[in-house]
Amino acid sequence: MTTKYIALPEGVSEQQFDQAIAEFRRVLGDEHVLIKPEELAPNMKIMLPVDTSQHTPSAAILPKSVEQVQEIVAICNRYKVPVWPVSTGRNLGYGSAAPATRGQVVLDMRLMNRILEVDADLCTALVEPGVTYQQLHDYIREHDLPLWLSCPAPSAIAGPVGNSLDRGVGYTPYGEHFMFQCGMEVVMPDGDVLRTGMGSMSNSNTWQVFKWGYGPSLDGIFTQSNYGIVTKMGMWLMPAPPAFKPFLIRYPDEVDIDKIVETLRPLRIAMIIPNAVVIAHTLWEAGAFVRRSDFYQGTGSISDEAVGEIRKTHNLGAWNVYAGLYGSPEQIEVNWNIIKGAVEASGGELLTEEQVGDSPTFRYRRDLMRGDMNLQEFGLYNWRGGGGSLWFAPVSQARGSETMKQMDLAKRILGKYGFDYVGEFIVGWRDMHHVIDLLYDRTNPEETRKANACFRELIDEFAAQGYGMYRTNTAFMDKVADTYGPVKRKVNQVLKRALDPNGIIAPGKSGIHV
Repeated sequence: MTTKYIALPEGVSEQQFDQAIAEFRRVLGDEHVLIKPEELAPNMKIMLPVDTSQHTPSAAILPKSVEQVQEIVAICNRYKVPVWPVSTGRNLGYGSAAPATRGQVVLDMRLMNRILEVDADLCTALVEPGVTYQQLHDYIREHDLPLWLSCPAPSAIAGPVGNSLDRGVGYTPYGEHFMFQCGMEVVMPDGDVLRTGMGSMSNSNTWQVFKWGYGPSLDGIFTQSNYGIVTKMGMWLMPAPPAFKPFLIRYPDEVDIDKIVETLRPLRIAMIIPNAVVIAHTLWEAGAFVRRSDFYQGTGSISDEAVGEIRKTHNLGAWNVYAGLYGSPEQIEVNWNIIKGAVEASGGELLTEEQVGDSPTFRYRRDLMRGDMNLQEFGLYNWRGGGGSLWFAPVSQARGSETMKQMDLAKRILGKYGFDYVGEFIVGWRDMHHVIDLLYDRTNPEETRKANACFRELIDEFAAQGYGMYRTNTAFMDKVADTYGPVKRKVNQVLKRALDPNGIIAPGKSGIHV
């Protein structure tokens, strides 16, 4: 630690950093260059089981325009200062706003928060990185536009640019967010401004309607990467449907998960069910609004008996399946009858919104499926207490045979370290995400040590079975990148060296280094 800064960028002297900070202040103003520990506290808070000093930023800077971002990039190249761009920095289970390595300057883009355009006829929007889902949702409602958003679970404080660039997902038919992104503006490491797709043409009016443009499609290389700084992003919005019918299917036993996926996958692929199907375990649903200690005070993982008591007390299934139907009443009726027959044949209990009644868990899922804002999922952090959270998210084929195999493997590893299985399966189209929230007490050093070891073992064991994680937190990026093999890492590095030879943009992001 130095007398002036809580950290310094690697290889940069305090004198050099003084000069960089002075230039940042010239461009942004003193109030938008933060170096005091109390100012940087939001950029240092992480929920990961690691030494927080390894993720301490040296400063945070807040630009307001693409021109300021260009000037920042020039300064960073001059002094070899790395920057860690964040949009809202609220991705709590994956690392929040803290940089992947010590000493990086957090490029906080929350002041770049303009909604530049919303076209109600073409159902498109163009936004800056600091725009939140809540802000865009409110804009649509205030202007009485017939449009729906798709948003992730902790939606109100997150933003569409950051979520789409990390290839996050939502719960409407437009839930594969990067798929429904269209056109980016990117400040490249040399300061040039690239507009992808049709945006490269100076007089184009199709930037937000046709993804591809001419030649290689480049948008994908700016997702989960550190090849540029995205300053604008286009997105497609869903036209508000004339009718919406959310529903719940309850299954009583954990072993039912096999037949759940086998029953629902064909309906999902055929688009009879048009949105991602969420299959939530008892503890995922209950964990958002009850405390573990209310049902279990023993050591080790929570007992099956306690889970059964939670299920009974709160009227939950072992698995709680959520999906929705969208369209005209006539379309919905036809598809409802198909779903009803399939569910009844599988032994599930199919429930409408009216039948469920005033259930907080159903209300939460219904809101997500129609693009409304909700923060209920943050209640999971109260399940065990202590504020520790790691999201583990392997991907598999959408086959029933994969479910028990993955759940048994996860339970064995979690149980070894005394943690609970808090998970859900999400059936996309042909893929299935298995999202597990490893919850632990971060105020307990022993639990913190165990959580780190447990997460490492989850990565290793799932990778050995051929299950890759689709995203990860900032503390384990190199480890997850290794599971994808040396050739992919080499290609990523070649691109990085070509585009960013000084390594100034987010070194270490997704395991990509110069």
